[in-house]
Amino acid sequence: MKSLLVVFTGGTIGSKKQGAGIDVDGAGSYSLIEDYSNSKQRRKDVKLDAIQPLNLLSENMTAADWITLATAIRKVDLTPYCGLIVTHGSDTLAYSASMMSYLFAGISIPFVLTASNYPLEDARSNGRRNFANAIDFVAGVQLPGVFALYENDKGEALVYLGTRLTQCESFTDQFGSPFGIPYGRMEQGSFIFQPDKRNPTPETLKQSGPKPWIWDVDSLRLDTSIVYIKPYPGLNYSFYEFGNNRPKAVLHDLHHSGTACAVDEGPYSLTQFIAGCSKQGIDVYICPIKDRSDALYSSSLRLIDAGAIVIEKLSIEAALTKLMLAYGLYEQHAEAKAFATESILYYEHNEV
Repeated sequence: MKSLLVVFTGGTIGSKKQGAGIDVDGAGSYSLIEDYSNSKQRRKDVKLDAIQPLNLLSENMTAADWITLATAIRKVDLTPYCGLIVTHGSDTLAYSASMMSYLFAGISIPFVLTASNYPLEDARSNGRRNFANAIDFVAGVQLPGVFALYENDKGEALVYLGTRLTQCESFTDQFGSPFGIPYGRMEQGSFIFQPDKRNPTPETLKQSGPKPWIWDVDSLRLDTSIVYIKPYPGLNYSFYEFGNNRPKAVLHDLHHSGTACAVDEGPYSLTQFIAGCSKQGIDVYICPIKDRSDALYSSSLRLIDAGAIVIEKLSIEAALTKLMLAYGLYEQHAEAKAFATESILYYEHNEV
């Protein structure tokens, strides 16, 4: 008999319809186990234990909640377990998957995050199937590492590396990954690896690498003094006058070609904004850039010349969570910058 730990955090998968709305329910999370146990997908060789450190809709997730979740898991003796599953809301699943990947990069058992598109009692819900597939993945292949699993609108149960899940799209409600490449999929209870030069093989995941960095449960800090800006025509940087309440860093998203407005001056000039931030001691990062050694547009080069720090090969979700971790770990900006741009914790680099 294999023992598996289920960690409930709330989300739609732990919610019930209440009047005209949907909200987390005290018994909603644990009813998932009951629902699974009474289904045809139930495995008879698996025993489920559960804890619930959080019970919230994932749009309400904060950095403090990530610390609560990570600390609760670290305080559990995982020796008896073949793996663990975190049930989560879909709205911020990609951010949590990245953060948990960084915090549990060296885990020796499968750590899977999953969610649901509708509450379990809704016939349209994929929650039970996602949960069952997550159990099959954990109990089956026994791949160490952090993953996310979610069924798409084609009925495919896709498996992603935790740092390579990108946010659910509006209207379609579909998750993605850089280059559109998942790590694999589940079919009839079995894991099928997606061969691609960008994916580390299952054998690579099983190999013991260098000792992972270890964080202390009593001193873990995630710094939320990071401002995220998404570019659009007419973005007026004069509204970002921070005054005395300054962030430590700005993460500036880019258009798909790795560009943003690089006119020399004026309220729409990102180059001028970067220079102004630099004078105030605020680091400005730009992301995503696929490969800075490749030929870049002149506008991208002007941003770099103005002082922008490039985060290459990372999704914006992975970059944002890594910056929160970097500035939480290090007081000195140079050390935080080195951690964010030079370290590789858990396959977050998407090679071109």
